[in-house]
Amino acid sequence: MTGKTWAYEDFVEGASLDLGTKHVSAAEIIEFASEFDAQPMHLDEAAGKASILGGLSASGWHTCAMFMRMMCDAFLLDSTAQGAPGVDHVKWKKPVLAGDTLSGKLTILGKRQSRSRPEVGLVSMRAELFNQHGENVFELENTAMFLTREAAA
Repeated sequence: MTGKTWAYEDFVEGASLDLGTKHVSAAEIIEFASEFDAQPMHLDEAAGKASILGGLSASGWHTCAMFMRMMCDAFLLDSTAQGAPGVDHVKWKKPVLAGDTLSGKLTILGKRQSRSRPEVGLVSMRAELFNQHGENVFELENTAMFLTREAAA
């Protein structure tokens, strides 16, 4: 956590925020897949190696969930966040394999206040996750809603 409460005004176009790191274990890949995406390459090392993914790999949806946790821990839980109207795009660019350590970065693409609800600001952002080799494994763009500092007071 940053120790700062992030409000709409705190986001600056072009700025980047560090999302920290996350180690990905085989056990958590299997646990997530068992409940939410029970495809063989997410449940079994041999099946993962036999697939085009090259090893036991996290589901793309698991990667999204890990990104969300990283974002929450980095700043979102200390913010005036009001949710998001959706996701513009998500790309799983490389497999996230058991044993990988992810690092994340969030870049602010733009922002504007809502015309119909001026106490709410819309912040457009791009998130990227990288593995320990510096390879981009995940990209997501969306717009999130944050209260202004005055509205949150």
